[in-house]
Amino acid sequence: MCKHILNVQVSIRAPCCKQWFDCAECHAEKETHKLAKTIEMAFLCKKCKKAFRKDMTTYEESDEFCPHCDNHYVLEAKAPRAVVGVEGEDARVDARMLKDDRVKAKENHSIFTMDPDEEAALLDF
Repeated sequence: MCKHILNVQVSIRAPCCKQWFDCAECHAEKETHKLAKTIEMAFLCKKCKKAFRKDMTTYEESDEFCPHCDNHYVLEAKAPRAVVGVEGEDARVDARMLKDDRVKAKENHSIFTMDPDEEAALLDF
């Protein structure tokens, strides 16, 4: 599984070392030599698991599909990126579950718990 391209549809066979890689960056990470350029590329479709070759000098738009299963393997690459997300409801719509710790909550007030000023005011007749 390629960590550089999330939606990779084919593996490529490196002409220099004859090994299969999901992308050129995967080859660069695992091997010490550079990826050799070639006119004819070998691909392995990840959908039907069949290999095929394409001549890169006469590559056309119709060559973007696997010849065995018509899987469209030339897609816009989706690279992984960090995303910050919030689970749950949107707080702007329903903020009942939020508590602001910066505001001191008022204590429950009853006749049994009075501050000294209130008690003095009740005793003054």
